[in-house]
Amino acid sequence: MRAVVQRVRAACVEVAGQTVAHIDRGLLVLLGVAATDTSEDAAWLAGKVGRLRIFDDDQGKMNLDVRTVGGEILVVSQFTLLADCRKGNRPSYTDAAAPNTACRLYEEFVQHLVREGYPVQTGVFREHMLVHLVNDGPVTIVLDSSARR
Repeated sequence: MRAVVQRVRAACVEVAGQTVAHIDRGLLVLLGVAATDTSEDAAWLAGKVGRLRIFDDDQGKMNLDVRTVGGEILVVSQFTLLADCRKGNRPSYTDAAAPNTACRLYEEFVQHLVREGYPVQTGVFREHMLVHLVNDGPVTIVLDSSARR
């Protein structure tokens, strides 16, 4: 699984002109699921996201996690994070999981966060979404569960 995690002041998702999710201070997580990913990847990555210390403490040092600052998490599926652009100019998505597998693992990732007590909102899987955000910092971290192996 690959995640692009952005520290945000606010973020929201629109589908067909309707706002389907909105958070204030917290994390926007763009999540891509690879064909080789497993439930263990979902659990590992959810734990890593929840514990990321990328919020400033009283000394201005990135030392606090999203729970400590009372933030929320917005998770948006994004298969294009698995794009392979090594050949030519048209990305290949053969490394991305099939939709049924991707949806199951995406939902597992979200449920791990929920079970840990994080306030979580989501986009809509397999829908065209408009994602609006105010990146705070900017702070953007890329995580990949293949790094755990």
